[in-house]
Amino acid sequence: MKCVDDFRLKFGKQELVPIMIGGMGVDISTAELALAAAHLGGVGHISDAMINTVADRRYNAKFVKDKIKQYKFNVANTDKSVVQFDLGQLAEATAMHIGKTMEAKRGDGLIFVNCMEKLTMNAPRETLRVRMRAALDAGIDGITLAAGLHLGSFALIEDHPRFRDAKLGIIVSSLRALQLFLRKSLRTGRLPDYVVIEGPLAGGHLGFGMDWAEYDLATIVAEIRQFLLAEKLDIPLIPAGGVFTGSDAVAYLENGASAVQVATRFTVARECGLPEDVQQLYFKASEDQIEVNLISPTGYPMRMLTTSPAIGDGIRPNCEAYGYLLDANGCCSYITAYNREVAANPGVKRISVKDKTCLCTQMRNFDLWTCGHNAYRLKDTTHQLEDGSYQLLSAEHIFHDYQFSTDHKIALPD
Repeated sequence: MKCVDDFRLKFGKQELVPIMIGGMGVDISTAELALAAAHLGGVGHISDAMINTVADRRYNAKFVKDKIKQYKFNVANTDKSVVQFDLGQLAEATAMHIGKTMEAKRGDGLIFVNCMEKLTMNAPRETLRVRMRAALDAGIDGITLAAGLHLGSFALIEDHPRFRDAKLGIIVSSLRALQLFLRKSLRTGRLPDYVVIEGPLAGGHLGFGMDWAEYDLATIVAEIRQFLLAEKLDIPLIPAGGVFTGSDAVAYLENGASAVQVATRFTVARECGLPEDVQQLYFKASEDQIEVNLISPTGYPMRMLTTSPAIGDGIRPNCEAYGYLLDANGCCSYITAYNREVAANPGVKRISVKDKTCLCTQMRNFDLWTCGHNAYRLKDTTHQLEDGSYQLLSAEHIFHDYQFSTDHKIALPD
């Protein structure tokens, strides 16, 4: 019976353990988690979601403080079009987080940055260009483009000296999305080095509508693989979403996948950025406490725990401090929803907004508890302690369980 370690992810002559830890935003996929994956010979992701905020928290920078000081006059204004990111500070924050992570890297694996393209930041093209170029300047091994695939993304960095050196990948959830990207990026003469195929059981934002349950990851992977074979394109495929055991991974690897991307099981690793009290809630979650809803202002469905404090919260929009979801016109659907509820409830100090959430503030405060469909199974991966809590795991333990387990078994920690 085969295990994941019987396979290898190949980038040219480089061979890696075919395990990629997905990029969970706002420092849930921490540098420590990514470094552990690289040290063990796989691929780890950090995320550049709200990277100015992450740099403040990690490195005592003052990017958020400076921004809110500059735009404090606009806090009560419903028009947020004036609120802009300083591109120099954005580049500095990116260089700081990615540079320090790469300096600490050990081992034969790789570290990629997950670039969530739906973070439009009131200047979608300009801010995305800065984020990508600064990541390359800081020495990142690769960039994974996710959440709102901009068909012109490769063109934003095609004149960068590392454009053909760094690994560039995309996340798609359908063959059509891949075909559109390949057609658009063809003029750059640069194919993706890998394609992550994210299925309907993934955590966080989904590339499906509310009919997500009608889709199946294995079917999508097979369809994309047949297309690539017909077109004679050799691009590694990496399924993601619902890969909970090493045996789940092997099933994809035996059918032509080059690696798997996993994330939910690492939410309860000691190296994960989630606070421990939140990790305990992940352990205790039942299947009926996991839902897909439409409260994200990105417009994408999102899977999370129903007990998330972000659901129904009516916090004032913090665009002057954050504003990562503002579109090119300074708009965000949460602002619209919030203002509607304020107008409908005059004099109420604490309103509730049911249909949208302030994604920036809720993610920054670790109150938006996104997870994969199988999060309710996390309790089966560890020991329950005498006080009713669950033992946290090391990233190395989880990684090795994926790497060496067989027969759908999950190794419990010592």
